Amino acid sequence: MATDNNRFQAIIAHCKEYGFIFQSSEIYDGLSAVYDYGQWGSELKKNIRDYWWKSMTQMHENIVGIDAAIFMHPTTWKASGHVDNFSDPMIDNKDSKKRYRVDHLIEAKADELEKEGKKAEGDALLAEMDKLLAANDYEGLKKLIEDTKIKCSVSGTGNWTDVRQFNLMFSTQLGSVSEEASEIYLRPETAQGIFVNFLNVQKTGRMKIPFGIAQTGKAFRNEIVARQFIFRMREFEQMEMQFFIRPGSQKEWYEYWKEERMKWHLSLGIPKEKFRFHDHVKLAHYADAACDIEYEFPIGFKELEGIHSRTDFDLKNHQLYSKKKMQYFDPEINQNYIPYVVETSVGLDRTFMMIMSEAYTEEDLSTAEKQDSRVVLKLPPKLAPIKLAVLPLLKKDGLPEVAREIMNTCKSSFKCFYEEKDAIGRRYRRMDAIGTPFCVTIDHQTKEDGTVTIRHRDSMQQERISASQVREFVEKHLI
Repeated sequence: MATDNNRFQAIIAHCKEYGFIFQSSEIYDGLSAVYDYGQWGSELKKNIRDYWWKSMTQMHENIVGIDAAIFMHPTTWKASGHVDNFSDPMIDNKDSKKRYRVDHLIEAKADELEKEGKKAEGDALLAEMDKLLAANDYEGLKKLIEDTKIKCSVSGTGNWTDVRQFNLMFSTQLGSVSEEASEIYLRPETAQGIFVNFLNVQKTGRMKIPFGIAQTGKAFRNEIVARQFIFRMREFEQMEMQFFIRPGSQKEWYEYWKEERMKWHLSLGIPKEKFRFHDHVKLAHYADAACDIEYEFPIGFKELEGIHSRTDFDLKNHQLYSKKKMQYFDPEINQNYIPYVVETSVGLDRTFMMIMSEAYTEEDLSTAEKQDSRVVLKLPPKLAPIKLAVLPLLKKDGLPEVAREIMNTCKSSFKCFYEEKDAIGRRYRRMDAIGTPFCVTIDHQTKEDGTVTIRHRDSMQQERISASQVREFVEKHLI
């Protein structure tokens, strides 16, 4: 698949320069595959999370939200299958001692083949990999790597170990004295917090099937080969919803949530051709159907969200291990049963990366008279970290006082930013770079007739409106 590495690197640099994302512990040379969200990144991330939360819990009458703890009883992960099944096939290069995820290694080779004009060869390689992964054929995977002459990027050799499985869960100790401590895990997904609270929510909320439980929160995976900026991290955030349904209706609801989730992504103003569904070749141990919504990042089409028909695997296993009934009495058919589940699980960090990839724009504004350009983030206004920049033209003549009045009127309704420093053109460029959809400029005419200049980020067009109408004007464009 074709990629735009230069664009990807420009986005990463932009995130650092303008306060969106920093390398974690950077003053100590950083921590691999762990990132901190800066002042504008944390605002954008919160806005994405809130938009998802509203779409799930406010716009659906039969979906409620919870916030389960990161630490869970260790038997949870035995029941869920993570202790026995949550692993990835890895391979080591004997010369460099570097470890690779097998699928990443083969995908990189397929990318190379496509760049060489051998797309059919690359596609065939990926198809063979999918077939071998589905069959858990590790000897076949090693032979595929050797036959394709895939080399280690560090040593340059093809001296490989056998393919082995490595569990991805982080473990830690719970207890104040190490001898008495018990081993627990940092959760690798948020879904299990929903499943163990199924009865609590159903009974206290008097929920009737079908109904959903939504949650956002941190998850942790010991990715051996974490890469590609915030696309694959060891600490990340998920937005998940588990939808509990009557057994036998899972195909209908699976298709329903595929369509609903695609509508949500399209509501962000992203063209439909940037998305595609990808059905899983190898199903997880809990699923009878699964697909990904993939987005065309600058690094190619990659998984953004998973939609899974999880059957009754989770509730049934928690009932088995806990010895507590996880059944629902359905008054419509007068039956007790363990509900089936359809899951939607989208990465918040990957959604952030999608929004940034789509918004990042370099524009050449040169004219016959002068050379000019700008970098602008064309973020959906409802997600932008700052909705309105309030900019007095000068730091005197009473203009800052009028600007402060506008700021105080608007800041309780949406995020505003006030700035007096530098020429107005430079201030506009800074606001463009962090995606602020509107700037309001207070000048001497404001003192005369009470009007201000509103500048539109994307078109750079300006119009005069009454200072008293600024809040209403911005709010109208945030819907």
